[in-house]
Amino acid sequence: MPFATNQILWYNNGAWGRLGYAVPNIGKTPVSVNEGIRYLARVMGRNLAGLMQSPDCNISRPPTINTLTRIHKLITRARTIMSGRQVPPGVGAMEAVHATPAPEDHVIFPVPYFLVRNAWIKEYCGLVLSAISECMQHTDNGQSFDFGLDFAGTIGQYLHRIYRLMGTELFLVPLADASKPDFALSEAQLAAYDPAKWLASTEMIDTLPPLADLPAAQDLEVLMAGIPATQLVGATPWPAGSIAGGTSQTGAPGPTSTGAFAPAPTA
Repeated sequence: MPFATNQILWYNNGAWGRLGYAVPNIGKTPVSVNEGIRYLARVMGRNLAGLMQSPDCNISRPPTINTLTRIHKLITRARTIMSGRQVPPGVGAMEAVHATPAPEDHVIFPVPYFLVRNAWIKEYCGLVLSAISECMQHTDNGQSFDFGLDFAGTIGQYLHRIYRLMGTELFLVPLADASKPDFALSEAQLAAYDPAKWLASTEMIDTLPPLADLPAAQDLEVLMAGIPATQLVGATPWPAGSIAGGTSQTGAPGPTSTGAFAPAPTA
């Protein structure tokens, strides 16, 4: 029997598999008694699902300021949630006397990932999916109300990496500044975004991406509503070296999931 995996998982369910959608790895426990952690994972997941529907994902040119602003807001929103709920080791956590929360499902938002053409966005997406996976597998899911600095640091490292990469590569922020734990892009820096000033001309051009086989808003409704983790089907490791609907360079079969956009997550 093969070992289990903690990698980001392929959402091989109907047409979503053919399009290379992915989900975070929930590990062995799809539920949590910690509403703060569930809320953080849900906010990051839904915000990621929204920004990953951008046309920027299908082009290799640098992302537009629209998408980068959404990434900026995702990170600052997650930081705000964690800063208001984390409890230092020397501070007593809230404890119930009689009432305790019931275990509830984490909520999953499948997103385009494995076949995303934009290298910047794909890397950032993978880091957010990893952060959400850490959320769902962390020991503090067993704590009723609070989470510790260890949890916040584990999740925050992925968000900080995105900000550091985005700041240095796309906004020319000095590394010393972008590496600070509290670094945040200012409104002035966002407004000054102009990658054509420093990127090579080959990085600023692209061919027209395929315009067919794209999900419409009604197709995305079930995914944007979120899928309870205990109802998630089709999550499996991505076949290494595969090309959707075809074969890899080594001749191995690629992902060939077919069918219409899945009408329900449990179909």
